[in-house]
Amino acid sequence: MEISFISLELLFAAVWLLCRIAVWIRQGRIDWKREAVLLLMYVNLAVIIRFSFFPKTRVNGRVQPLLFDAAAAFPFRVNLIPFVNLFDYDNMRSLLWNVVGNTAMLIPSGIILPIVYRKLDSFWKVAAAGAMLSLCIELLQLPFSARASDIDDLILNTVGVMLGYGIYRLAKAAANR
Repeated sequence: MEISFISLELLFAAVWLLCRIAVWIRQGRIDWKREAVLLLMYVNLAVIIRFSFFPKTRVNGRVQPLLFDAAAAFPFRVNLIPFVNLFDYDNMRSLLWNVVGNTAMLIPSGIILPIVYRKLDSFWKVAAAGAMLSLCIELLQLPFSARASDIDDLILNTVGVMLGYGIYRLAKAAANR
C-alpha cells in the first residue's frame, strides 16, 4: 500500500482541525491569539511528518510515497542499543545527514513547546515532552518496512528539543533586559 505525502498531510490537517473545533466548542469561544501560536506547532509537526516518514529524495520533483508492506513490516525492527548504528553509514555525508537532521528537525519544537504550553516551564519538562514526541514518531514509524526505530533517533531528537529550549530561554532572557 502506498500513502502519498499530500494524503497524509491532508489527513493530519483534518484531524488537527477537528481537534481544534472540539476545543472551541468545549470552551465556547475561539482564542485567536492562541490559535496563531498553535499554528506554529501545526507547521512544525507537518514538517516533522514530511522528514520522518517520507523518503528524503524526490523523483521528478515529487515526494515519494510512504510504503506499507505488511509482509516486510513485521516483525518490527527496533534498535535499543545507543550509537551502535552510527558506524554503519556508507560515508560521512550520510552520517552527518542523520545526526544533524535528527537533531535540527526538533529544534523548533523546543522553542514552540514552552510558548504553547505554559506548564512546560523548565528544561526537564520540555526535554521530557520532546522525548515523548520523538517516541511517538518512532512508534508510528514501526509498521513501515523502510524504517527501523532506533534509540539514536530518540536521543538526537531529544537533544534537538533541548537545544531549541536553550534558544528559547536565551531569546526570552534577551527580551527581558
